[in-house]
Amino acid sequence: MAGAKEIRSKIASIKSTQKITRAMELIAASRIPKAIARVTASKPYSAKLVEVISNVGTATGGASHILLERREVETVGIVIISSDRGLAGAYATNIIRMAEQAMARHRAAGRDVVLYAIGKKAKAHFEYRNYRVERSWLGVTDTPGYGDARSIANTVLDSFASGVVDSVEAYYTRFESALTQTPTGYELLPVTARESSDEKMAVSYEYEPSPAEILDRLLPRYVEATIYSMLLEASASEHSARRRSMKAATDNAEELIKNLT
Repeated sequence: MAGAKEIRSKIASIKSTQKITRAMELIAASRIPKAIARVTASKPYSAKLVEVISNVGTATGGASHILLERREVETVGIVIISSDRGLAGAYATNIIRMAEQAMARHRAAGRDVVLYAIGKKAKAHFEYRNYRVERSWLGVTDTPGYGDARSIANTVLDSFASGVVDSVEAYYTRFESALTQTPTGYELLPVTARESSDEKMAVSYEYEPSPAEILDRLLPRYVEATIYSMLLEASASEHSARRRSMKAATDNAEELIKNLT
């Protein structure tokens, strides 16, 4: 049985830790509404891009574009959006595990894999296991900006256009609610022109310059917007996961203090 002095020392230590977890919980909670607002604000732009690309694609009469080109897949680019910081429960682990399973399937099918890691957790995980990370972006997951999305998009677009990779898959955590976040895989390249959900709202445009030139400008913007949307959803998911994790730690500390007292 521990002595009274030892118990008091342990209580003081747990209270000190509890203050930290409580502060981190409050910080995460304060960031969630802003992150959700950014996710919501980005959706109309992405939806309109999909609509316009669908209309322009129809107007081109089936004209090809390198970003729409489907070819035999020998090398797959894997974009993994994790986190830069820990203390968010299994948030980073879940998405890394999902990406690892996809990589295993590709390698079993005889395909090479090129990794693009976003966040220190993914970079450290794969480098520790001797995977070659082609490019990494650090310090962007907490509050991502459009410039970060453009940098990532330019890298994967160049790799796809030059034939370094034949397709690109992105793995991120989709934000559904403050309580639910879902690890998700998404085929980023080649671009698949998705149909508008409301066909009766289809618009007939007059094009200047030609539809092919407009498509050439729009498709890279679409990839940028898609990556930006993923970064925002991942950021909102990370803050929500960290708030839950820190609340659980704070509650556990409170229970320990009661028992020790």
